[in-house]
This record gives sequence, C-alpha cells and structure tokens, in this order.
Amino acid sequence: MSEDARFEDATETALALRAEAADDLPVIAALVQDAVLPITEIRWDKGARKLALLINRFRWEDRPNAESRRRPYERVRTLLVISDVTGVASQGIDRSETDTILSILDLSWEASTDGTGQVILTLAGDGAIAATVECLAVDLRDVTRPYIAPSRKAPQHPE
Repeated sequence: MSEDARFEDATETALALRAEAADDLPVIAALVQDAVLPITEIRWDKGARKLALLINRFRWEDRPNAESRRRPYERVRTLLVISDVTGVASQGIDRSETDTILSILDLSWEASTDGTGQVILTLAGDGAIAATVECLAVDLRDVTRPYIAPSRKAPQHPE
C-alpha cells in the first residue's frame, strides 16, 4: 500500500478535526497519543503563525475493528497544525540531530487569564514543545491512506 494513496480510493474517510475550546482538545490528544515523527517534520511558519507537524499516528479509532477482524493495526500520516502561534519553545530536543524520531505522549492546553495560552506537546524522553498562541486552534487532518503499522502491534503503556 503506497503512502500517497488517497482516502477516496478506499472505503474509509480521512479524519479532519478542529479544537477551538479546551473541551475539544482531549479528543485530538487521544488520537495523537503514540504518534511518531522525524524531528525534520516539524515546521514553524512565523509569517503564517502556524506550527505544523507531519506525524505517523496510530489509528486508535480503528483498533476495535482490527481486533475483531483479526487484521493488522494501522497507522496513517496526519497533519497536526497549531494556528495563531506567536512563539515556539522546546526542551529536551536537539534540532541538529536530524535522525531523531519523536513520540508524542500528550497534547494539552494551558490557558492564560486573557484567552491566550500554550499548546503543549509532551514527548517521550522528557521532551516537550510549547506553542504560545493567541487562541486555541488545533487542526488534525489525515493526509494519506492508512498503512499497516510496522510493528504490527498496538502501543502499550505500563501501568
């Protein structure tokens, strides 16, 4: 299955979601948990005030279907875009190490008193990316057809 296939070629539809309120963000956070991306797939367009990440996300929404049909788990390439960004900071990430693969653990919102705030991407290995924003506007959009997860396993978290 090629990564540049279109959802229109399959029976499934691509996810396209937007979070504009704090109550919306946990849905997107759950969908991007355990997504992986090369460090080179992060772009901050200062002029457009957007932070974009091209991620390979595990299809949590498809897990029950895969298990009931006994077929492999899937991932899909997805754009995660944070809008109205006025600044970006990171910790625990060395952008010069271009072979680094990042894993997203969580996506959260820290509101300020004036409606602005920070969208925080918590990464495995104590890394984090904080996008300072004028308002909460996070988009998630699948951009390829799903493909079999290379590990053929669902991500697990020890309790």
